[in-house]
Amino acid sequence: MAQQHLDPTDPTAGSPPRLAVPPDRRDTREQGGTPVGEVLAGYLRDQATEFLRSLRQHRETGAAAGGSLESVDAARALRRSARRISGTLHTFRPLLDPDWSEGMRPELAWLSGTLAREHAYAARLERLLGALNRLSGPTGFPTQAAGGAGVPAKGHLTIGAAKAGALLDRQLTLARTRAHSAALQALGSSRFHAVADSVAVLASEVPLTTAATAADLRPLASAAQDRLVDAVAALPLLTAGHPYNAEALVHGLSADAAPHPQDAPWHQVRLLLRLHRYARECLHQEGVPSDARLLGAGQALDRHRDAAEAAAAAASAARTPRIAPATAYALGVLHADQRHEVEAARFAFQQSWQKEAVRTP
Repeated sequence: MAQQHLDPTDPTAGSPPRLAVPPDRRDTREQGGTPVGEVLAGYLRDQATEFLRSLRQHRETGAAAGGSLESVDAARALRRSARRISGTLHTFRPLLDPDWSEGMRPELAWLSGTLAREHAYAARLERLLGALNRLSGPTGFPTQAAGGAGVPAKGHLTIGAAKAGALLDRQLTLARTRAHSAALQALGSSRFHAVADSVAVLASEVPLTTAATAADLRPLASAAQDRLVDAVAALPLLTAGHPYNAEALVHGLSADAAPHPQDAPWHQVRLLLRLHRYARECLHQEGVPSDARLLGAGQALDRHRDAAEAAAAAASAARTPRIAPATAYALGVLHADQRHEVEAARFAFQQSWQKEAVRTP
């Protein structure tokens, strides 16, 4: 078999799933509308079925690097269903066979980390080259560098932008090629086939615990919501209420290549927001109540992640030995631009989150 898979931390974003829930599954609740274990089983079966359908389409349309639109769409659908399987196993793990669920989730994470990288590198390069064009002004990248003393800062940026773009293109294209090769190796491995076989079994049989059949799903879904609320409460939303955070640039182009220290709590909130969304989907399979606040918050956190990773790529390129000063200058401006995009995304999240209280499952 061949497939792609993602857990909730995957750098790639996804839209709500297209669930096709049979009528007999929609009604598997105790009297009074309490969502019980069979609702969880139905949701996991649906996601596993969608995973296998997307996997088949992906194989039929080809999986070459930069493949057809149909192949890209199939891979995206594959990642959506895989994320939801992994996230649901995490949120409702007390109701599932522990050996099976705890053994499957790390494998989904492995696939997530392996198969998401190619798309992430391509999207990062597109974002950075677009930002360089924007920052270079209406003339765009120069076809021939022209130097000279006394050239204003804008001129220095334009001179270095072409070489900065070429450097980023080389580095990220190489990384994308390597990620594609790693993904192909993973797709042909026995480890991958074992995961695909587990998903195929899940499409027909969900290993619930004995007590799960009549268990109420809402307490576990509420716990996922509470973890999200607590994590948001720990964020520096006061700082995010301002469009500029000078402290965020201190880490900037230092010799330390570690991830930006301010970003980790925001990435964690993004993960917890996804888990909360998936739990709501599981409880409301016949139609998830719309929540514009959650949608806006999720989109802001996706932009935050993309900008943070793009800034890190610009900083990494600026550490390349023996590059021209104009190239390093352009990369420094690009890094600062992406860190400002990070702050704008935090501000957007803060505005979206505070519109109303979190909706209970």
